[in-house]
Amino acid sequence: MTPVILSGGSGNRLWPLSTPERPEQFPDLFGPLSMFQLTLQRCADETLYRKPVIIGSARHIEIMQEQMQEVAATSGEIILEPCARNTAPAITLAALAAENPADLLLVMPSDHMIRNITAFQKAVLASVPVAQSRWLVTFGIEPTEPATGYGYIRQGEPIVGSTKSWSAEKFVEKPNQENAEKMLADGGYHWNAGIFLFRSDSVLAAMEKYAPGILAACRTAMDSKRTENGLCYPDSEAFASVPSDSIDYAIMERAESVAVTPTNPGWSDVGSWDALFDLCNEDKQANIMFGKTVTIDSGKNLIHSQDVAISVLGVDNLIIVTDGNRVMILPRGQSQNVKNIVQRLERED
Repeated sequence: MTPVILSGGSGNRLWPLSTPERPEQFPDLFGPLSMFQLTLQRCADETLYRKPVIIGSARHIEIMQEQMQEVAATSGEIILEPCARNTAPAITLAALAAENPADLLLVMPSDHMIRNITAFQKAVLASVPVAQSRWLVTFGIEPTEPATGYGYIRQGEPIVGSTKSWSAEKFVEKPNQENAEKMLADGGYHWNAGIFLFRSDSVLAAMEKYAPGILAACRTAMDSKRTENGLCYPDSEAFASVPSDSIDYAIMERAESVAVTPTNPGWSDVGSWDALFDLCNEDKQANIMFGKTVTIDSGKNLIHSQDVAISVLGVDNLIIVTDGNRVMILPRGQSQNVKNIVQRLERED
């Protein structure tokens, strides 16, 4: 299989560590390695994977190369988008770059955490025959709670010849609390992780049928690509004309042969500081701490400080994050509102 690592994000969900210049896949959130580096290591087994194709932003190439060197990772190709156009165009670029139309592409975002690599690989390997039979496979995470921050996939009938995969009967947008609880009670629903496995020619055929404008513009951009120092630069003018769309909206919710393989590999999209709190080991006072921190009579706090020594006394349920001269403090449970801070700061600048 050829891993396709999507690294074009520029979100600010984990501000102040995450910025457009250094988005969330690149900071050291969990320790010595970034999520980008952990994703590279996830597909390092040469008995299973070819060298990965990395789709990223041209503005982040120095960070990517530096972090690849730190973990001794090499790539098959690095395709640098001149502008952001969401996941459907990014995956189309990777499929167009495949050496063989029958190549299997394992598409993974670079800003997700997977703690149980063995369970993930088992799900991938179980899905290989399904993908080789031209199904578009998506991986559904077995839900542990009625989460409202994820989309869901409802499984349909079992796929003939497979004991692990089902047809994807329906994609559900992020639900409200009542609907999330109902789906969990009904069973057969899985979180949509945005991880895929399919043949190169299968995804291109689906793009031709359901999103021909995206495919045509991406093909033009790749036909006029520029290669420099081993890096692939799609034509900027052609790529700027590509419609922006997610792979789910473009084809997965519309195509006929879409499968879902349920798995429970300790997955998180690390979409907020509260999500990071749930992923890490607590101390005796239920604090999560990174860097120079001291806590006294304080509990259930997340403190992440790389440069500044943080000391707290008598406070609970706070998120405290520093990066350089930027400091953010907010109550736990409110980290989805970090975007409001960023927007306010942008207006004041």
